[in-house]
Amino acid sequence: MHPSRCPPPEAASCLRDLPNIGPRLEAGLLLLGIQHPSQLRGQDPSQLYDELGVMTGQAPDPCVLDVFASIVTYMNTGVALPWWHYTGQRKARQKAA
Repeated sequence: MHPSRCPPPEAASCLRDLPNIGPRLEAGLLLLGIQHPSQLRGQDPSQLYDELGVMTGQAPDPCVLDVFASIVTYMNTGVALPWWHYTGQRKARQKAA
């Protein structure tokens, strides 16, 4: 869903209510055992990304990590931003590592 149309986190009742989530990432979240938005509170986006790679047998596109950062932040803070807002942060962390 486009971040500007997301309901407040406490009203998010399905994965498609989350910012930046479409059918493919919804399927990825379901594969991870995430069935409801509330299950994302307190999660580590990097860990979700790594687990998805293990489960699918291939590294997901790095932008998936940005989406995971966006949805975890949304559920923890209520801030809904486009996934590309998190790209610079990811790249800075990778460069520092």
